[in-house]
Amino acid sequence: MLAEERLSRIMKLLSQQRTATVQELCEALDASESTIRRDLNELDRMGKVNKVHGGATLPDSQFLADEPTMAAKEALAVVQKKCIAKAAAALITAEDFVFLDAGSTTLAPQSALARELSGPALDARYVTNGVAHARLLAQKSCKVFLVGGLLRPETEAIIGAAALHSLQQYNFTKAFLGANGVALDAGFTTPDPEEAAVKATVVRRAREAWFLVDDSKFARIYPAVIAELSGGAILTNHCPNPKYRQFTLVKEATE
Repeated sequence: MLAEERLSRIMKLLSQQRTATVQELCEALDASESTIRRDLNELDRMGKVNKVHGGATLPDSQFLADEPTMAAKEALAVVQKKCIAKAAAALITAEDFVFLDAGSTTLAPQSALARELSGPALDARYVTNGVAHARLLAQKSCKVFLVGGLLRPETEAIIGAAALHSLQQYNFTKAFLGANGVALDAGFTTPDPEEAAVKATVVRRAREAWFLVDDSKFARIYPAVIAELSGGAILTNHCPNPKYRQFTLVKEATE
């Protein structure tokens, strides 16, 4: 049996029962213990399983479908978001053409990336799909372009076919995006497919795509996929699992 087939069968078995011993896998795949342990090491390296003594389990990722309101999200992890926002703002230079995603990390009470902009970053040019973001950037005398399309009340984000068409006009040096969940086996995810499509388009149009996520977002999975982990870098206050660094650049913000 080829290695790829063994790995696939191991994942299928784990998807059915979430945990398996080395002995169970040896019997199910008719393979030696050393072969199974080698396969589990590879799957663990890929972030698809967690090796435990005598076997393996699926990563403990929480699947969620609901989405809190924008007001509720803005009240969560305020200190962490402020730290992340300051670090993100420091990455922006006057020469940048930046996409700023509608989200509670890029705009939240006292923890807004837009509010943290100062110095040379004020001379950068910005595109956003957040109405509140555009207003705040304009108040800071930044040059800002607002994406056209359908307004989604839950997140105050502009989405839909018109937004996707509008984004095709741009190439970004840097993009700063939010995600509701970040998981080793699912990548960056969010509840709404249309909002995910906008974010995914931006990732493809950006030279650097930074996902601004506080540590509560890790090991969470939502229905709509934005990108695999390799599709963007992570800027967070704390990365709880070093395995994420095997798939993408992770930068931890400091006070």
